[in-house]
Amino acid sequence: MFAALVAVLGKVGISGVDTTLATAIRAVVMAVFLVAAALVLGKGGLLGSVGRRPLLFITLSGLAGALSWLFYFLALRHGPAVGVSALDRLSVVFVFVLAVAFLGTAFTWKAALGAVLVVIGTILLT
Repeated sequence: MFAALVAVLGKVGISGVDTTLATAIRAVVMAVFLVAAALVLGKGGLLGSVGRRPLLFITLSGLAGALSWLFYFLALRHGPAVGVSALDRLSVVFVFVLAVAFLGTAFTWKAALGAVLVVIGTILLT
């Protein structure tokens, strides 16, 4: 439900607002909320236990996420929320391909069929 609200509220929110600025505002709101959640849950003390390699990959993941949302809001500016959201869900297919290639995830016919069905669903929704 919250992921659906991101598309709908984002589409309304970017009306008359630069998409890069809108993405930055969204990121600040998310950062403040998530830091507060971590502190309330008592996780702040664990920061020192994060090693250099995990921190590097978490940082790279954060950069990828920032680019994803930058382009997501740009796409919302120019396209319908349903179509943009459907295209965004294609990430499941890319995760499957990258996980098989780099993480040693097993390539099964069920997973491949699921990826094909996601692509078909995306085409139908857009």
